[in-house]
Amino acid sequence: MLKDFFGKKKKYASIPSEQGKMDVPEGLMKKCQGCHKIFYRKEMNKNLNVCPNCGFHHQLNAWERIDSLFDEGSFQEWDKNLISNNPLGFPGYEEKLEKDRIKTDLNEAVVTGKGTIDGHPTVISIMDARFRMGSMGSVVGEKIARAVEEARKQSLPIIIFTASGGARMQEGVLSLMQMTKASVAIKRFSDAGGLMLSIMTHPTTGGVSASFASIGDYNFAEPGALIGFAGRRIIEQTIREKLPDDFQTAEFLLEHGQLDKVIPRHDMKQTLTTLLSMHKKGGDSE
Repeated sequence: MLKDFFGKKKKYASIPSEQGKMDVPEGLMKKCQGCHKIFYRKEMNKNLNVCPNCGFHHQLNAWERIDSLFDEGSFQEWDKNLISNNPLGFPGYEEKLEKDRIKTDLNEAVVTGKGTIDGHPTVISIMDARFRMGSMGSVVGEKIARAVEEARKQSLPIIIFTASGGARMQEGVLSLMQMTKASVAIKRFSDAGGLMLSIMTHPTTGGVSASFASIGDYNFAEPGALIGFAGRRIIEQTIREKLPDDFQTAEFLLEHGQLDKVIPRHDMKQTLTTLLSMHKKGGDSE
């Protein structure tokens, strides 16, 4: 009777489904979004968040990118304490901002400052998509415009890495004005003979892609980056045509003349160093 109650032990093991294998908790391991293979997170981090198997470029946050480019100890952050308020009284906006500050350890969706890349003094602005999807709020626009203006005053080149979902809906027209503010600052900088390098990363969309991200002296992108203004479905419904599978990718834009080059992350520092050396004041190159 007891045997019947407890039953016999199974002589076989349950094999997890393929989906179960894919559901790896974040922490020690990381699953590639491209080939779905699993790697140690430390291994992926050492490889600049590029998949060792398929080369898929996962997102880098602002400080990871700074560490990958700047000479050790050279970077000085600017305007760190600028924070957004709630100018339109949008319900729940302040709580969402505070949640992102805690999650990302950033005060806003962009980090700006100055440092050296292989000895070349450079101003940089790096958008971080973890904070409100990199949306362009008033503080984001202000920090980028200030960085460009400071680059003009110091006669230094500026590098802008974009990663954005576009305008920030909670700030309405004030958000849209930031595209103009940044673009005007860049025009003033360009008129003074400044060098701007724009690097679009995944994703660069909305008004950011349609404004200052596309007006650099050099316009680059990382492999596979999503770059565009409106979404695929909206465009297809508007023109009533099926778009190519690679539409709005960095490679598609390069093929159609909208980018100067698609640069793998491992080649980024060397490419930037070469350009900074070529455009060094006085015409000297190393």
